[in-house]
Amino acid sequence: MLIVAALGGNALLRRGEPMTAENQRSNVKRAASVLAALIGEGHSLVITHGNGPQVGLLALQSAAASKEGAFPLDVLGAESAGMIGYMIEQELANLASQRLFATLLTQVKVDPQDPAFAHPTKPIGPVYDEATARRLASECGWAVAPDGDKWRRVVPSPRPVEILEVSVISYLVEHDVVVICTGGGGVPVIARDDGSMVGVEAVIDKDLASSLLARQLNADMLLMLTDVDAVYVGYGTPDARALRKVGATELSGRDFPAGSMGPKISAAIEFAQATGKPSAIGRLEDAVEIVKGRRGTRFEA
Repeated sequence: MLIVAALGGNALLRRGEPMTAENQRSNVKRAASVLAALIGEGHSLVITHGNGPQVGLLALQSAAASKEGAFPLDVLGAESAGMIGYMIEQELANLASQRLFATLLTQVKVDPQDPAFAHPTKPIGPVYDEATARRLASECGWAVAPDGDKWRRVVPSPRPVEILEVSVISYLVEHDVVVICTGGGGVPVIARDDGSMVGVEAVIDKDLASSLLARQLNADMLLMLTDVDAVYVGYGTPDARALRKVGATELSGRDFPAGSMGPKISAAIEFAQATGKPSAIGRLEDAVEIVKGRRGTRFEA
């Protein structure tokens, strides 16, 4: 079975954890052991991953080094994809040396008229208390918003329109290569009038990009792995209830956070409706059981 497995940024760097190379490596090693188990079950994998904490840190470092020459988010997105992809590839190869792995920088086309450019929702970087976040917003020209009980910088997150390297990814999959791609949702690019591509200041949601990729690859399943065990109705309240099996239309009209669970549910529904195949959301450590339908939340057409 061909599975597109999307690793959440918080599954790779746990919420509130210091953003150090050591912590990143430790979490990637944990994720790699889970992915290796899926490979051991006989599945073909295409692995995508988030980059919210990492790209935000790179943006801070770039701005601190040179406010006039700070790198734009598309370049920082490519940098973070290379960094995270390198670690995932290396740790997977350490566990499954008989397999072939490749990390591929992936450009993802977006619509320059997407209304998301005027309404930033995607959290990136470290968490702050509200006073610090508002001060940094004033000093740096950021948009900030609540993220749980903390605050973070938010940036535009346009919808992905086309995975430009999908033919290369498909070729590698056909030759039994485990591909790590579409890191951080891919590098956001738009088409100029002459057809050439140029990067834009945004971070694409990796779950929506993963759903598009899974559809373009004709994958058998979209698997979104995060730090919660399932989708909950009434999350954070005494009446919270985990959903286990959901029809693709059952959650229409329900409100889920735009910066976290909302895009995951949209991605799951889009894949299930378009392909008639299952998608699922759940905890990283439960991945093998989620694929078997025993854990997480499963979406069916």
